[in-house]
Amino acid sequence: MANYIIKRLVNIILMLFVVSVLIFLLIRLVPGDPAIAIAGDHATKEILDQIRNKWGLNKPLLEQYFIWLAHALRGDFGQSILTHNPVISDLFQRFPNTLELSICAVLFATFVGIPAGIVSAIRRYSFFDYTSMFIALVGVSMPIFWLGIMLVLLLSIKLNLFPTGGMLSVFYHIRPITHLNLIDSLIELNFPAFFDTLSHLILPSIALGTIPMAFIARVSRSSMLDVISQDYIRTAKAKGVPEKVVILKHALRNALIPIVTASGTEFAMLMGGAVLTETIFSWPGLGTYIVQAVNARDYPAVQGAVIFITFIVAGVNLLIDILYAYIDPKIRY
Repeated sequence: MANYIIKRLVNIILMLFVVSVLIFLLIRLVPGDPAIAIAGDHATKEILDQIRNKWGLNKPLLEQYFIWLAHALRGDFGQSILTHNPVISDLFQRFPNTLELSICAVLFATFVGIPAGIVSAIRRYSFFDYTSMFIALVGVSMPIFWLGIMLVLLLSIKLNLFPTGGMLSVFYHIRPITHLNLIDSLIELNFPAFFDTLSHLILPSIALGTIPMAFIARVSRSSMLDVISQDYIRTAKAKGVPEKVVILKHALRNALIPIVTASGTEFAMLMGGAVLTETIFSWPGLGTYIVQAVNARDYPAVQGAVIFITFIVAGVNLLIDILYAYIDPKIRY
């Protein structure tokens, strides 16, 4: 197990290095001069030169990269050009918002996808099976930005059931304890703020969790079909064991390994894929932070945010791999 973890850590370090190089080069291919984006179109040459000198934009690319890398290895991603705050403090301020949205999205995906997949496998070729798998196929194929806009138009603007965006109405205040609004409002027993936060979370959670929900449903169906076709399941049925006991006690337990792996992987992907959802619903998380940084040519913020998200995703995947290797020792070799 130790050798397996060391190999995975080496892979993560190499991946972080490659991502840092790619994002460093790609952000500099974005059209426009960051100095002009900071100072404005009518800035004088002297002001532009001062800005380039202050932010190191006048140095060779290779030198800029190694300067940034040396600071990043110490946990210093530089100062944001847009907010003038340390990038790491901006990231830690917004990360709980993205985490809360991702948790709610994966809960929606899990509690809808797993039962749908299991029932589809048990009632194979039934109307429910065809319908749920068709919905899963549509869910996988549906663009997030289109679904988010449709949810806002239908449920927020036309029916006025949910807020169009944001995290919390201006009428409420939640004292930050864990920096997760749902948990903090419950700790304070501030139930009006809790339900207001929940109403703001429903639409973005559905929009973000639809694709993972469809994927988990398909994995659950496939895994369950594989298990219920095994000899020990047929033997249990032949002995007269009730179908509910066979499904819940024998089949489901063995089918959960790939389902849990799929759910964990989807959660890791949600952490890095919330850019469109957060933008549509004005959710102040890492996604909107990256969009604002790209529009402002804020090199330090974009680089720091992408590396931070990559590290989080890699860490979650590492935990999943370790758990899976612990359950199935064959994976280690």
